[in-house]
Parts: sequence; C-alpha cells; structure tokens
Amino acid sequence: MNETLKDLQDRLTDWFDSLHFSRVQKRSLVIVALIVCLISGALVFRGNSQSVAIAPPVAISAPQLVTVDVAGGVNKPGVYSIATSSRVIDAINAAGGAKTGADLSDINLARIVKDGEQIYVTPVAVGSKSAATSMPAKKVGPININRASLREFDSLPGIGPVLAMRIFTYRKVYGPFTSIEDLQKVSGIGSAKFAELKSKVRV
Repeated sequence: MNETLKDLQDRLTDWFDSLHFSRVQKRSLVIVALIVCLISGALVFRGNSQSVAIAPPVAISAPQLVTVDVAGGVNKPGVYSIATSSRVIDAINAAGGAKTGADLSDINLARIVKDGEQIYVTPVAVGSKSAATSMPAKKVGPININRASLREFDSLPGIGPVLAMRIFTYRKVYGPFTSIEDLQKVSGIGSAKFAELKSKVRV
C-alpha cells in the first residue's frame, strides 16, 4: 500500500515537473485540487448521511360508540348506537323523542349514558286520558314552570310536544328558572310566543 502511494506521488511529481509551471503556479494548482476534493467529499458525505423520512401511518380511529336500549314512552323504541359522550336526552332523541304526556320527571336527562344500559321512559298512564275527559274541566291558574310536568308544558297555548320537551330539558340541564322571562332562553320561544305565555306561567 505504501509503495503504491509513493509510486503515485512520484508520478505526480514527474508530471508537475514536465508542465514547466513555476513554484507559485504549482502551489495554486495544488490548492485548487484540494478545494475540489474537499467539496466533492462534503457533497458525497451529505448525500450518504441524509435519509428519506418515511412518515408513520396515521391511525384513523373509528368514532367510539355505546349501544343503549331506549324503551317505554318514546316514539321509536329500540336499540341505538350513539357516541360515548352522549347524554340520556340524546338517546331519547335518537329514539324519536318522548311521546306526548310521557313522564320524564324521574329521569336525569343530563346524565352520560353507559354501554349496554336501558333507558326507560315512563309512558302516559293507562286511563289517564279518558279520566281527564270524563271529569269536568277545572279552571287552572298559571303553572309553575319549575314544577310543571312535560304534559303541563304541552298543554300551554302554542307549545306542542317538541317545544315542551325543549323547556323540560332546559330546566333539567340548567336548573330552575329564576323568572318567567328565562323561558325566552329556550330555543323556539321568541318575544311573540312569550307574550302569549306570560299570563299562564309563574315561578
């Protein structure tokens, strides 16, 4: 190996001597050759050191669901798959909402559901409708919106089952109303509808 390098050095020396360059020219040529070698070596090293970054596959997770059985006084009883963060009111709405007159007073509508549970909505009591029609109507004063049942909300003028459910749910989630004007915070009750209701409700 040493003999080969020495032989190469001797040949380069003879070649430089044959060019008849001055000492300064030879030195400049050597410097240029060294610079070229350094640049070439740096480029080769950089090319070898760079690796192609392969992005790891992104795991696309499916939405987490829970399965619940909604039964009783709902429009479409059955088994439903809903998001894990859903609340009881979401499960009831998935089942078409509660039927008119269904009793939701003993249900915590704001509770987060659990997988495999059954949510039972108490339906209208059998015979309650006929009993109501057979008895003479009573003159009823303004209803207390903090104690009224879903059926009582439904009986108010211009309210219906959907809006009655919204009022009932709002009270369950946000707590008692502080004034009758709070009814206007419920979606669907504007100033005109509130004007129609305010003489028939109280707190």
